[in-house]
Amino acid sequence: MDFLLLLAVFMDVNRNVAAYTNPTNSKVDEFLGTADWRIRWGKEQLQGVEFSEFLVREYTEKMKALSFIPPQSYDMKRVRSDDRNLPLYYLALFSRNERAYEFWNQVLKYGTEQRSFFS
Repeated sequence: MDFLLLLAVFMDVNRNVAAYTNPTNSKVDEFLGTADWRIRWGKEQLQGVEFSEFLVREYTEKMKALSFIPPQSYDMKRVRSDDRNLPLYYLALFSRNERAYEFWNQVLKYGTEQRSFFS
């Protein structure tokens, strides 16, 4: 089974880092299935890593633990907004078969930067 996921890690996450990293907030715990991510985040934050990128890597590691072949961030499609070209989310493929990534790379290679439905 393959998964094509929309990882909405930019708009809301970047605006609300303090809320999501608050020890009383369990949203990221539920997303990742664990509460021990805060220790790793503390170290990565000191190195200048953005919270959105941290979440993508953490999620990828969780999928890897389930025997999915981990994609690199450059294998994910970053979708941006129309007006200010800000990142909105990633489209990411998770598969246990290399053949799925061959198809996905063709999609990325020939895909266009569609900006709206009516262009």
